[in-house]
Amino acid sequence: MSPNVPLDTVSVIGLGYIGLPTAAVLAQAGKRVIGVDVKQENVDAINAGQVPFVEEGLETVVAGCVAKGKLSAQTETPKADAYIVSVPTPFKGDHDADLSYIEAAARGIAPQLTGGELIVLESTAPPGATEHMADVILELRPELTSEPHRVNSLYFSHAPERVLPGRIMIEMVDNDRIIGGLTREAAQLNRDLYASFCRGELLLTDARTAEMAKLTENAFRDVNIAFANELSIIAERQGIDVWELIELANHHPRVNILQPGPGVGGHCIAVDPWFIVSADREHSKLIATARTVNDSKPELVLEKVLAKADKLKSPVVAALGIAFKANIDDLRESPSKDIAVALTDRLEQGTVLVVEPNIDVLPREFEGMGNVELADLDDAVERADIVLLMVDHDPFKDFDREKLREKFVIDTKGLWR
Repeated sequence: MSPNVPLDTVSVIGLGYIGLPTAAVLAQAGKRVIGVDVKQENVDAINAGQVPFVEEGLETVVAGCVAKGKLSAQTETPKADAYIVSVPTPFKGDHDADLSYIEAAARGIAPQLTGGELIVLESTAPPGATEHMADVILELRPELTSEPHRVNSLYFSHAPERVLPGRIMIEMVDNDRIIGGLTREAAQLNRDLYASFCRGELLLTDARTAEMAKLTENAFRDVNIAFANELSIIAERQGIDVWELIELANHHPRVNILQPGPGVGGHCIAVDPWFIVSADREHSKLIATARTVNDSKPELVLEKVLAKADKLKSPVVAALGIAFKANIDDLRESPSKDIAVALTDRLEQGTVLVVEPNIDVLPREFEGMGNVELADLDDAVERADIVLLMVDHDPFKDFDREKLREKFVIDTKGLWR
């Protein structure tokens, strides 16, 4: 049975690609939601009913919830019945998880607590991170406890997101969720909160298993993508069309090979497997090897482009797509962006025309480089000697291939086969 704890006011700490949609669906479900973000420009945008990034359907929900007074944003952590921590978990050292953002969120929450609150870690993190967050808070507030059913109890839980950028507003509501509490009561309370907006099945477990489950899902995909990427390298050396090869192999009833590409990006598949590796380096050899295969793919693509460019006096390269996946503006851990940056840096004579339909300015990694510009698709292809396709955005799918007839084309997605 769930503890008798109110869950009317929720504070979401971190209003990024997961935090803001989470805040929006909770507000849409009738909760009073106060979002917290360190960037004042993000806070101002949200309070004006706007969103600071592209995500289908998000701005409509945010604008509606702000107008109804159900959603607001600020830079300071407020008092609330429940807290959802959705902050970055980057790397440090040898791909170890940097938990400093979680620690900072915990330090901001601790002074606001009186007992009875639910604190949910939604950030993807290695096993033990939820316990670590609890330890930080309880060290600051030793008069409180994580033991259930007391006046001074706090309820700690982990509920990893498992949504696809571009479909977040759909999948956040429809997908099953794994919920892992430090206690059974914390998991039940977390389930009660998420049941307010989630139509998927809410699966209860302990926190460490929930943490590991999210990492396992993405490591599974990473290993399979590594197989496809390695296959693409071998197939090319053998003069075989890898996409036809995979299509044929997938006719086997128990074979489902994924698609190769220029690498693996985003803040999930490109990151999460390393958290498993760092937790047990001795026994994670396959997962580590898959990461190495996928991380090496951008350099192979780059070498292919440079080999073509070396044959031209002053080559112009159209780099199509620098987001980490199709039809979004998210550049985190994007191999396509890394390829474009490295190409700009290593192209001694020539120009790189970056085509990314979902951004208005080039990211900071291109600052100071004089041989790169953001261009539209038609202009870039017309001017280019080499066309490098790295992301299968919808505008690229519909492009008139007759315009590619006189170009060197390097298609890393098999879009123009």
